[in-house]
Amino acid sequence: MSLISIWNTVYPILIAILFFELIIIIHEGGHFIAARLMKVKVNEFAIGMGPKLIYHKGENTDFSLRAIPFGGFCAMEGEDEDSDDENAFVNKKVWQRIIVVVAGALMNLLLGFIIIVIMTASANLVGTTQIAKFDDDAVSPESGLAVGDYIKSVDGMRIYTSNDLSTAFTRSDDSTVDMTVLRDGKEEKLNVVFDTEEFEGKNYIKMDFWLVGNKKTVGNVLKHSAAEFVSYAKMVFLSVHDIIVGKYGLSDVSGPVGAVTVVSSAVKTSMNSMLRIMALLTINVGLFNLFPIPALDGWRLFVLIAEGITRKKLPSKAEYAINAAGLIALLAFMCVVTFSDITKLF
Repeated sequence: MSLISIWNTVYPILIAILFFELIIIIHEGGHFIAARLMKVKVNEFAIGMGPKLIYHKGENTDFSLRAIPFGGFCAMEGEDEDSDDENAFVNKKVWQRIIVVVAGALMNLLLGFIIIVIMTASANLVGTTQIAKFDDDAVSPESGLAVGDYIKSVDGMRIYTSNDLSTAFTRSDDSTVDMTVLRDGKEEKLNVVFDTEEFEGKNYIKMDFWLVGNKKTVGNVLKHSAAEFVSYAKMVFLSVHDIIVGKYGLSDVSGPVGAVTVVSSAVKTSMNSMLRIMALLTINVGLFNLFPIPALDGWRLFVLIAEGITRKKLPSKAEYAINAAGLIALLAFMCVVTFSDITKLF
């Protein structure tokens, strides 16, 4: 195997790993910046996990670069235990602690929005939901779909962007969907039949039409980016819902190994594919961290909101025990998912 072929195999994986580390740095950096603003003492800010490669002892905070390029942390004084330090996290007001807790997820969401803006601004046109033309072999016009229709909903799901449309078609159980379109200023309800195509053993609707694109302006780029951001967030919640109700099983869930594989494959495909996957991943991380699950920021946010309402603080030992149990459960789940990811590679 030549050096060029080895490099072509390795560099997409390196880019994927670096991006994952960027997501974590952005997340922990959000906690760090918010902690500094709220005058919370940060004992150490680390990039990576495991043994220290580079270590700098600062006046207030120690900084380290660690050997394993997955993970990182922002260790605050009094984060998981009581402390006599007035600048400890535990001794700050509830609203200050809430800002510090949510800052990490908000930074991930901001990164996702920035990536979407970059994708939208770099495209030739800004997408719409109006049908421009059909493929030569299109079958959907036979069900009444026509050029000029604005697609408003698919199977009851509101459509604001082409990404919404792709999501709705992907979630459809068969090749027939209920569509609401806006035609000549009036809403029309259609029952539309599409062809399907197989991908990884499953049949998906083949979108047999093209959508109108508008010329770019600052206004419509930002408006479309905001709509796409909401669409990506919707994908995250719909995916969680589908897993909970059993539509998808463990084999359909990906952990770090599977995600690295997806990102590295996207790197080989196109810049747009890579950015799309990256935006979805960082938005996924941001939102998932806000779920009220022990060991995640969302659980701590839930506890802080309860403390603000009841004026009673959850004992540190109890909070630590709950977080520890949640962390063990999450790690066990990640181990199972990672094992599943590795078996898919072979």
